[in-house]
Amino acid sequence: MRRYTSLLLTAFLLFILVMAGSFYFARAGHEAKDRPLREVTVYTTLPAEHAAILTNAYERSHQVRVNFVPLSSGDIIKRLQTQVTAEGDGTVAMVLADKDTLTQAAVAGYLTPYLSEAGDQVPENFRQADGYWVGVWYDPIVFCMNKDYLLTLSRVPDTWTELAAQPKMRVGVTDFLAADASANLFLSMLAQFGDVATYDIWRQIHPKVVQYARYLSNPVRQAGMGEVDVAIAVESEAIRYMQGGYPLKIVYPADGTAAMITGTGIVYKGKPADIMAAKEFADWLLSDEAQQVLQKQDFYFVPTNPGTLAYKSFAGKNMILFDQPVNFTAQQRHDFLDRWVKEVRFK
Repeated sequence: MRRYTSLLLTAFLLFILVMAGSFYFARAGHEAKDRPLREVTVYTTLPAEHAAILTNAYERSHQVRVNFVPLSSGDIIKRLQTQVTAEGDGTVAMVLADKDTLTQAAVAGYLTPYLSEAGDQVPENFRQADGYWVGVWYDPIVFCMNKDYLLTLSRVPDTWTELAAQPKMRVGVTDFLAADASANLFLSMLAQFGDVATYDIWRQIHPKVVQYARYLSNPVRQAGMGEVDVAIAVESEAIRYMQGGYPLKIVYPADGTAAMITGTGIVYKGKPADIMAAKEFADWLLSDEAQQVLQKQDFYFVPTNPGTLAYKSFAGKNMILFDQPVNFTAQQRHDFLDRWVKEVRFK
């Protein structure tokens, strides 16, 4: 009887402990749910779709809401100027944008240096030496070839000059005036090869262009459908269509290629708590988790952090990129593109 009573007492005490624990965790969970999320505001040149994917994933895993403000490059510079002056309220802590925008912001004094352990692993050609901005991923231009077309070739053209000289070839490319990545290719070729060689290459390619597309995805879709033989396109779109089963093969230009680099910069004169949150988010963007989030939604960019598994999985991670800086003024860029329009595009 005594043993039976002892067992009842033990069971009763365990019941009390379980109920108390349940009440405690339920209350804690309720309080956590009601507690305001930490927030950080980020200016970005990313498409809204990319920004939404990143902020939703980061909020779930870190309980920090990233308020992306999509802006053009010029508008980002103007707003940063306002914040850094006495007029600003210090609400923006970070910029997630293309290399050109980050470079302009750094030169103007709108960013503050930040280099973490993850950022320190990024190769020097993907970051500013003093840490004013750090690249998180890049999207190179590649030759995306239809597999049936490849079977007809005795030699696959793998340089810009060979591609330009290839006879009986149908080409798809995005208009240089329609997308930043396409314009960046042309300007990068000018910096790397010089204007004489670059215009000569595009004069040879132009008669073979079936259509100058308005969107980066169209040339790849055309190659996948057999409407063109070769798409001069961003790798992310090529991989996306290949993952969808299209008969395509990527060829990396052996004489180098251009890439759109996306990176982070911490804004000078931001609020201390916001700056800390921004630094944590910047480090997360260099992680495998961020890449996995993007790839699950069919966005395939090459990570700049060689320490990640995502970097090791990219077949073209050792591709040759142009090494000459594109230091043209806005007027020079305009003049080069205007000359292309007059002497190549509509001649």
